[in-house]
Amino acid sequence: MHTALTIGVSDSSGGAGVQADLKVFTVLGVYGMAVVTAVVARNTNGARGVQSIDQEIVGKQIEAIAEDLPVGGLKTGFLGTPAMIDTVAEGIRRHRLDQYVCDPVMHSKDAGHADSASVHAYRKELLPLATVVTPNLGEAALLANMEEGEVSQMPGARKAAEKIIRTGARAVVIKGLQTGDKVTDLFFDGDEFIEFAAKRATTKNTYGSGCLFSAIIAAMLAQEMELRTAVDHARSFVSQAIEHYVKLGSGARPVNVLALTPQ
Repeated sequence: MHTALTIGVSDSSGGAGVQADLKVFTVLGVYGMAVVTAVVARNTNGARGVQSIDQEIVGKQIEAIAEDLPVGGLKTGFLGTPAMIDTVAEGIRRHRLDQYVCDPVMHSKDAGHADSASVHAYRKELLPLATVVTPNLGEAALLANMEEGEVSQMPGARKAAEKIIRTGARAVVIKGLQTGDKVTDLFFDGDEFIEFAAKRATTKNTYGSGCLFSAIIAAMLAQEMELRTAVDHARSFVSQAIEHYVKLGSGARPVNVLALTPQ
């Protein structure tokens, strides 16, 4: 039985966070486990409040899983504070957890922009542990100490990817570069740049797509898939999930994890 662990926020709407990640793991045939770092009160119209979990219990959640169950793949999502980032990084190091997908949720409508201390903690503590980092344009700009407008163009995105790799991450995928009717995810592993392009979605119903992308990669790595192939699969699956979004709620609707089910 392949296994994967998600560490992140509990989303009451089920469209993102650990709920979405666990759905992905199940659909892709992986036994899913979760460590909750915060609870968000949310529906399709947005977040109404976020409450962080005590760091000590977060550390104990990681410890309880790692001491009893195999962790074949791992992803992190929303962590919130420098102290929480440190706690999670310590757990990953102590238990030698590998195949780690770092989704640095620092630049979102719900969470706003991370402070400089959180950005520094990501660079110092988590990125050196990562098999791959999956930032959106805003997060890539923060991690590379660049302007988002610069990163939104391919030359700047390549520069940002190189700077992120220098933190110690083994690979990076910068998501969401838009050119005409295409959206491109830029992959860099320190040796080669690869551009994964797809038709740009014309819908606002993309909630949870970032969580989906990193969770798919974690599930694929847990099944011993090569990283570039996992990223390619994730790009394709996310496009399917957006196209077949869940027709529930009155706001920005979530992507459809069940669209990943093989037909």
